[in-house]
Amino acid sequence: MEIDRPIFPSIEEFSRALGRVDVHTLPIPHDCVDGFLGAYWRRPHAYLDASVRSAISTFSKIHALEAGLTRLRRDLQDGTWERRYGDLLGRREIDLGYRLLVSGGGRPQG
Repeated sequence: MEIDRPIFPSIEEFSRALGRVDVHTLPIPHDCVDGFLGAYWRRPHAYLDASVRSAISTFSKIHALEAGLTRLRRDLQDGTWERRYGDLLGRREIDLGYRLLVSGGGRPQG
């Protein structure tokens, strides 16, 4: 969030530009194949694959990437990840903060 939040417009900015905007939660299924940052929330080992990371723009902006990958690899190997986040393995979808905005038309504000 620290990387992406500053570059995305706020809901208010969308409303000013588009008029009324309806906001819908977009839950991410456990088997999502689209390949964006949150798609692999239940399959963290995918983030260790350079080809997966190369398709996710956020990874190009992370400064200490190798240290994080080393920690993830270790946590997956020694069971730390599963101890911390194993409850996710039983979930079919999760709200990671992604939102679908639908413009209802109308006059933009401002």
